[in-house]
Order: sequence, then C-alpha cells, then structure tokens
Amino acid sequence: MDADRAIAGDEPDSQYVELAVEVFAMLADATRVRIILALREEELSVNHLADIIDRTPTAVSQHLAKLRMARMVTARNVGNRVFYRLANGHARQLVNDAIFQAEHSLSDSVRHHHHEDADR
Repeated sequence: MDADRAIAGDEPDSQYVELAVEVFAMLADATRVRIILALREEELSVNHLADIIDRTPTAVSQHLAKLRMARMVTARNVGNRVFYRLANGHARQLVNDAIFQAEHSLSDSVRHHHHEDADR
C-alpha cells in the first residue's frame, strides 16, 4: 500500500505508524538534527559537516551511518572523499516543522509566521 494513501484514510496502516516512530527516534538526537539542517541546501563531506556543526569527523560519521541506514541521507564517493545529501525532502520538512514547533514553545511571536506574512 502507498504511504500517501495510508495517511489520507482515517487510520494509517500499523506498519507506517511503527516506522514513523522509528523516524522520530532517529531525529531525537541534536547532532542528527544539526546534520539534517546542514544538508538542507547542498551535499557536504564529513569534514565540512563536522566543521559546520562543531563535532568531530568521527562522531559525524557515526551519526551519518545511522541516517544512511534509516535511508534519510545518501552518500556519493569522489576519490577517497564521501559526500552526503538528504535522500529526499521529508527529513528536511520534519526538522523544519520541529524547529517551528519549538519556536511556538518559546514565544507567542514566532519567526516563521513573520516570514509567511511577508510572502503574502
């Protein structure tokens, strides 16, 4: 069954609910969220990611391995360097929405609503 059709109905299939919980668990780590945020616009090497998120390349590699197993990022080899990018836009959207929800928790006047008003 197609995931979009499962969500469109009243009750998504149990398998999708279980997998959704695994996705949330994967994103329940600040380093992995920072990696997703860093990869929103471009693919990056491990060392570049490590610099951006202020973690060691070893730690970033370990988190990237988990994100790859969850099929949230993909890798491309160029010589002895590996470049990572988001597998699709869904992880980006989940993290963006979580950041927006966090903004609501901290303030009644949130940045993303001001951006939406400016776009109109």
